[in-house]
Amino acid sequence: RFLPQAMLVSSRVRRLLQRVPGKRRFGVYRFLPGFFLLGAAMEWVMINVRVGKETFYDVYRRKRSERQYEARMG
Repeated sequence: RFLPQAMLVSSRVRRLLQRVPGKRRFGVYRFLPGFFLLGAAMEWVMINVRVGKETFYDVYRRKRSERQYEARMG
């Protein structure tokens, strides 16, 4: 039988999500710890991983100070 690729991926994802424990007690909230961990990992990467010579926060701080300077001067 023929199934489009998207349906195969969708059924695999659905099957994987069904395997996460706590469905009866917590419902969709059972995924919250995973999202907290994902957010913490993203924050750690943004603070500690350098691309070239700068981290995300180095760029953020520089751009913010440039905007403040422009606002004062212009």
